[in-house]
Amino acid sequence: MLQKGDPKVIRAWTFYDWANSVYPLVISSAIFPIFYETVTRQANNGDHVKVLGLPFVNTEFYSFVVALSYIIVAFSSPILSGIADYSGSKKRFLQFFCFMGAICCMMLSLFNTSHLGYSMLALLFASVGYWGSLVFYNAYLPEIAEPQDQDKVSARGFGMGYLGSSMLLILVLVLMKSNVLPAMGLPQLTAKQSFILVGLWWLGFAQITFRRLPKGLRVHEKKSGNIITNGYKELMIVFKNILKLKQLRRFLGAYFMYNMGVQTVMIMAVPFATKAIEWPDESAKTTSLIISILLIQFLGILGAFLMSRLARVIGNLKTIGIVLFVWVAICFCVYKFVYTPMEFYIVAASVGLVMGGIQAMSRSTYSKMLPETDDHASYFSFFDVSEKIGLAIGTCTFGIIEGATGGIRNSVLSIIITFVLGFLLLLRVPKSENVR
Repeated sequence: MLQKGDPKVIRAWTFYDWANSVYPLVISSAIFPIFYETVTRQANNGDHVKVLGLPFVNTEFYSFVVALSYIIVAFSSPILSGIADYSGSKKRFLQFFCFMGAICCMMLSLFNTSHLGYSMLALLFASVGYWGSLVFYNAYLPEIAEPQDQDKVSARGFGMGYLGSSMLLILVLVLMKSNVLPAMGLPQLTAKQSFILVGLWWLGFAQITFRRLPKGLRVHEKKSGNIITNGYKELMIVFKNILKLKQLRRFLGAYFMYNMGVQTVMIMAVPFATKAIEWPDESAKTTSLIISILLIQFLGILGAFLMSRLARVIGNLKTIGIVLFVWVAICFCVYKFVYTPMEFYIVAASVGLVMGGIQAMSRSTYSKMLPETDDHASYFSFFDVSEKIGLAIGTCTFGIIEGATGGIRNSVLSIIITFVLGFLLLLRVPKSENVR
């Protein structure tokens, strides 16, 4: 039986945040979006690309590829989590998606605009690997930490992720911009080569987690019949239980809506900034964007722990509600007022303070609302499905509005709507939290 509160297990669990957070930072936010927008624009003498004979705006096509990865995870993770709970194999599924994501990150080093569709397959499956692994990673939280410690442990994980990914990004920037490698007789690091470093970092540090983390609780000690069929039955049981639990069901609805906005900001912030901000030149744009992303990372650490402390005083739901008001204000300011690099820096700092906090708080709030159960992966798969379907809708809507109106700034309005609706749905969640 897994002993909750073991500091060594908790430390190993948080190290997976340290390992895999390089993907959302370097691949989703910093280096790859800038690289993709630059090379596709240069190859096509503009921001339009053709894939399978169909015309797209480059950032529009990018958003569609990312959205497809969310749909794949949303439809595959529930049945896989049911199997994982039934067989006690969460760790194996976590390892599988980790290896898939890390290897596909390294394959991005082969990116070629002449074969854009094939090149973006690596991004597609890297995204599937990252988000798929989080289903099983998050499911460990209620198994390793007591309910009263889950806010703190969740925030610690996000803090580790922000710190570790920032360290790698800084290393990449130093190696790309300085003469450190040429002075050693080695070639300058390129953007493509940085994708290899991301995969190696992710895969390497994940071994710390895999060495210490247990296999996961098995719902049934004696397995009989087809494991897929039994996994599906576990999934249906969990689904029926969620429908009966008003607090859990309503929180999932609110989370679905507001997290659509949070994750769309994470994915589309850099494509937005490359087009909507008045940069003095290409070099200044790249440097300024990466600095602003690092600002978000480090302030995200502070924000995660500040909101964890605030939740102890006023509760998780009220904390999330306050943060959603801040998100609405930030997005409105971006749409109406943000045109210069300095204005973008101010927004980046504001986003950093609320980004890590709302993610950590959402994960721990959902975990504390769960009934007494061993089906953690199955319950978290529904958490993940609501997240991924929301992500797919959010990024697709963002791309469709840009393609239809010809302006990426107009897409920000869709994000504002998701935060407002998320707040309204949050008001319907029963206020007494189900702390076991």
